[in-house]
Amino acid sequence: MNQALADAKRCASPTPLSSLIEPSAAAAPRTRLAHPALRIALLALGFRVLSAVVAFYANVVFPLHVREPFTMFGTTSPFWDTFVRFDAGWYYPIAKNGYQYVELFGPSPADYLLGGIIVSWVGFVLAMVAIDYLARLDLPRRRAERAVLLTAIFPFAFFYGVVYTESVFLLFTVASFYFFRTRRWFLGGVCGGLATATRVNGILMLPALAWIAWRDVGSDRRERLRALAGLALVCGGIGLYSLYVYRLSGNPFEWAASIERWGYHPGGAPWLALVRIAQALVMRPYAFLAGERMAPYDTLNGVAALAFVAAVPFVWRRFGAAYGLFMLANLWLPLSSGQYEGLGRYCAVLFPCFIWLASLRSRAASTALVVLFAMFYTLCLALFTTIHPLF
Repeated sequence: MNQALADAKRCASPTPLSSLIEPSAAAAPRTRLAHPALRIALLALGFRVLSAVVAFYANVVFPLHVREPFTMFGTTSPFWDTFVRFDAGWYYPIAKNGYQYVELFGPSPADYLLGGIIVSWVGFVLAMVAIDYLARLDLPRRRAERAVLLTAIFPFAFFYGVVYTESVFLLFTVASFYFFRTRRWFLGGVCGGLATATRVNGILMLPALAWIAWRDVGSDRRERLRALAGLALVCGGIGLYSLYVYRLSGNPFEWAASIERWGYHPGGAPWLALVRIAQALVMRPYAFLAGERMAPYDTLNGVAALAFVAAVPFVWRRFGAAYGLFMLANLWLPLSSGQYEGLGRYCAVLFPCFIWLASLRSRAASTALVVLFAMFYTLCLALFTTIHPLF
């Protein structure tokens, strides 16, 4: 009789949300896929599909902020056009014609853009698996999987599902750190080189990788040479890209000159943008958000960057100088421009922060983070889809 009452109480008790986010190992269902990498890959792919459906729904329900400049098939498609907003739309003429003075694309860019979607999705799926492997070097399995979850649902992580470079860059960056930390210098160098060829600011990972090599290489001369060769390969990616740009334009650093022509001038004081946004939100939050056209978008970008800057000392203390240096360098560059555009997107690839957040022991904090991230992910995805200036 007593056993029956106890069973009834257990059945009647609600399951806390925190137990769903971090279930105990004993409660794990036996029907799960045996290999963690396969399970994470399938869940990541499913999340991309779900996110695409949400974007489609937002595109159907909410009015566009401005007239759409790009379409997938030459005519409006409420589902497919969500993948080619802002910079994504420019990848088609670049892929077709190279780096020339490009025009808006013609009636049939679908093959190029569909290829871009596939590359982004595959990059995202593999990046989630890579983050799990990297996080497991420092965390138990459950917390490593939580790092994957937080990376996937970060408010600006929707860029991983559209035709942007974020997912591919994240994949090669995380893989490079993983191989350097496991002392596979050649593979780490190749992945790092691919990352710096994908995005030139990837070279900012070099101090962190050099620190890992210096810390772990030991006194073996051959091991030192292998580590140096790996670091050289990281530099090789941006070197080959600059050589390609030189052949096109006659200036190997034309990529830097181009962003300056768009009004992006890095090299200033990196704290000024954060101070401005903090002052506006503290001194006149309502007037700022309701009265200035770019204020809502600058706030999303600026607050994300401010949170990541605040996390740097905690990441450094918990995981060491390499992760701290990586975050510092990749926050300094965009912040030194004094602009807010793209700050959230740049933060999305700063994986050490998500690994640190996953290491927090408080279930309440974990639950709050998941809810907060999911809410703002949906908001930012809807804003991007309806062509608000969040890019």
